[in-house]
Amino acid sequence: MVDDAQPDRESVDDQRRETPLQRLDRNWVDLLQELRVVQTGVQILTGFLVVLPFQSRFEQLTTLQTTIYLVTLCLAVLAMGFLIAPVSLHRLLFRRHARQATVDIAHRLALVGIALLAASIVGVVLLIFDVVLGGPAGLVAAGGAALVLVVLWAALPLAVRERSPHPRR
Repeated sequence: MVDDAQPDRESVDDQRRETPLQRLDRNWVDLLQELRVVQTGVQILTGFLVVLPFQSRFEQLTTLQTTIYLVTLCLAVLAMGFLIAPVSLHRLLFRRHARQATVDIAHRLALVGIALLAASIVGVVLLIFDVVLGGPAGLVAAGGAALVLVVLWAALPLAVRERSPHPRR
């Protein structure tokens, strides 16, 4: 018996009956939807980090905590840059018939941006737990956050991808 709930990739693409350009347009729209989700998160995180130095307790941070803060802020700003870059790329390549390049480059920018976002989240967890409970708790919490994010954002999608038929096979 054929399981229609899990059609293989080629039959889905065949059913769409889309041209290569239509597929690129769909891929671009999908990517933009995904970027909307992560852009909001990275912007909130970066905003939180930007206001921290203006809090009264900030002066009480140790040199290590200040370093963790600055590295984390840099990671968040870089993540924001990579995750917003596809919009700038699209604007500058608009009407240049460069949809394939736009989609390919934006895909890579998004992957780097997501990795930087994960690193900045781990940094925030490390800093907060270090300030509240001390260094060992900060390391444990940051390690736990890193593990969860690697599993959810990398290992799980890669495992599903490995089990799914490749669209060109």
